[in-house]
Amino acid sequence: MSFTEKYALWFKRLLPSPFSIAIILTLVVVVLASLVSDKSLSTLLFDWQEGLWESNLLAFGFQMMLMLVLGHALALSHFFDTIIQQIVKPIKTTSGAAATVVFFTIIVAFLNWGLGLIFGAILARKIGEQFSINNRPLNYPLIGAAGYVGLMVWHGGLSGSALAKVAEQDHLRRISEITSLPETISYDQTVFSTMNMVAFLLLLVVLPALFFWIGKKQKGQHTKVKVKTIPSETTNHPIGAEHIDESKYLSKTIGFFLVLLAVIIAYNSTGNHLNFITPNFINFSMLALCLLLHKNFSKFLKAIDTAIRGSSGILIQFPLYFGILALMKTSGLIGDISDFFIQVSNEATLPIFTFISAGIVNVFVPSGGGQWAIQGPIILEAATKLGVPLPKMIMALAYGDQLTNMLQPFWALPLLSITGLKAKDILPYTLLLMVAGALIFISVLLVF
Repeated sequence: MSFTEKYALWFKRLLPSPFSIAIILTLVVVVLASLVSDKSLSTLLFDWQEGLWESNLLAFGFQMMLMLVLGHALALSHFFDTIIQQIVKPIKTTSGAAATVVFFTIIVAFLNWGLGLIFGAILARKIGEQFSINNRPLNYPLIGAAGYVGLMVWHGGLSGSALAKVAEQDHLRRISEITSLPETISYDQTVFSTMNMVAFLLLLVVLPALFFWIGKKQKGQHTKVKVKTIPSETTNHPIGAEHIDESKYLSKTIGFFLVLLAVIIAYNSTGNHLNFITPNFINFSMLALCLLLHKNFSKFLKAIDTAIRGSSGILIQFPLYFGILALMKTSGLIGDISDFFIQVSNEATLPIFTFISAGIVNVFVPSGGGQWAIQGPIILEAATKLGVPLPKMIMALAYGDQLTNMLQPFWALPLLSITGLKAKDILPYTLLLMVAGALIFISVLLVF
């Protein structure tokens, strides 16, 4: 048994489902809270129960679900299928295929993580199909790993959970009791900061070059990837109100005007330092594009039905994370943990410790939104006490969270389903991505 097979088996044996992990974490926090707090266990449990249904956090969970579902649905549109076909056509070698998939997946994932995940998977699959048809050798697992790279970029992009939430009015003050926090931290301080743009450009250059080199060094095989055919559309004529669902003119007209409205909102807000980019604006824009780029309402709803299956984890796990957050707040655990980081850190090392801790937490809480709910208040308090800029700390959390997605194969499940690969096939290459990414993220955190 190879190292990667043992590694995949170890992960399967050691880690239960993310839902089970959330339950175990809840029990651990209940025990810790009862040890450090003067409150009775029954009072803490009531605090936990109320935290499950905290309205602002439930809205946050729903926003994150929509980001995934709408991004996934957009990737299934005919527009993106056409783009993928055009990207695939000129590719003739494994090295070229690997570099191309990494490059385009990074760009798309920067726009939206659900879109990037499915786009990368479909792009990898289409390359596999083309090489099979032309009987060319291909390192298909390398291409599959390339399609997963977007999950190491997404949290520093437009749909990054923490970055989108801190851009909302008063979100920071709602999750933390610190009165000196700013009302918002806009995207020009996080996503479009010099530090993050340098990190993004380094990823965009280094990672395609790395996979091009690997593709050159390793020989491909004549892998047979069966071509997926799209079922022919039925010719049933719509009856009565069914014309509304099937009308491409209605769907595209509404989509066009919604896209236009999003552009107007962005234009009218350009003097406010990108403050208009919030989870609601992102989801509105994605909805508008879905309606514009899908053939009609019926096609859009079918794409939503397909996409929504991948959001079940967010729906059921986020309330548990919110309950954990409530326990940590009311028991004083947040203050205790932040005090620990303050004792072992200084202004220079705190972002690095945050980056490392975020990577570890992500292995057990494979959700950027859930991780922000738990870890966000801790880093806000530690950063405030040590005088570290909040945007840098938030980016350190985002970098750590997205990095260990290359180690934790949870979000690879949609890609594995689309490509037909197994986790053990792509893990050797995603681990190399993780090493390269770690060097880039630590470098920018130290330099800026």
